[in-house]
Amino acid sequence: MKLGIIMDPIERIKIQKDSSFAMLLAAQSRGWELHYMVQGDLFLDQNQVIADICRLQVADNTANWFEKSETERKPLADLDVILMRKDPPFDLNYIYTTYLLDHAQRDGVLVLNNPQALRQVNEKFFITHFSDCIAPTRISSRTHHLLEFLQQHQQAIIKPLDGMGGQGIFKLDIKDPNKNVIFETLTNNGQRPVMIQQFLPDIAKGDKRILLINGEPIPYALARIPADNEFRGNLAKGGTGKGVELSERDKWICAQVGPTLKEMGLIFVGLDVIGDYLTEINVTSPTCIRELDNLYNINIANQLMDAIQATLSSG
Repeated sequence: MKLGIIMDPIERIKIQKDSSFAMLLAAQSRGWELHYMVQGDLFLDQNQVIADICRLQVADNTANWFEKSETERKPLADLDVILMRKDPPFDLNYIYTTYLLDHAQRDGVLVLNNPQALRQVNEKFFITHFSDCIAPTRISSRTHHLLEFLQQHQQAIIKPLDGMGGQGIFKLDIKDPNKNVIFETLTNNGQRPVMIQQFLPDIAKGDKRILLINGEPIPYALARIPADNEFRGNLAKGGTGKGVELSERDKWICAQVGPTLKEMGLIFVGLDVIGDYLTEINVTSPTCIRELDNLYNINIANQLMDAIQATLSSG
């Protein structure tokens, strides 16, 4: 089996927290060949996607975690499966890479996640397709629309639709004298839509990351609990991870969302849930594999490799 991965530079990752690295370890343990790329290594020649690829070996060793071969130039069609694991931002370069991966998929390569679905599923906006699962939510570029929502709910979270890692997120109170400035700034004076949601006090118990493989949830989640004097649970913003079992409500949310994601070819997905409500659907580069593996002595990446092998066998 020849597995390719498109990711951020492997020299810079923190392997103890990196889900892509967990996937590489799991694939290598099966004897699969690992082929490493960054976005700029891919190019189109006529209608064939080619890449400057390195063979890769990995080791779970924080001092020396990889070895790369000399670069080879080869068609992506030579690979069996490609993991698109480039971290956000979801920008034009990312979109162009998904166009290239469309060609690889056409040539019979299994691409995770499906490049068309990556373009279709905005990680914040897509929750609105599951209205029974989400808290009161509004998306608009107009200040008066956002202010009306805040007046209705008194407290709210406002965030850009293209943010990541907790960046650009504000908690607002109706009495906040800066609310109009925040609306104007985030919407670029009414030119860019943003999302505003009712504030959920259950964030104090953690923002749960639930991982789905082929629409089925891992039975444990990582609850990311905000630091003191903070409302964002993101680990990048100082949040602390705590393992929790999925609640019945969590399982119900997964049952509503999972079949749609599977049908779209979104094989590995991370749902974010606060209290009883779905807040994001992460499809580009979901994380938290290594944290959950360490907490519960499981091997999520190995389960993903099982799913990949089953998909290739059935296809």
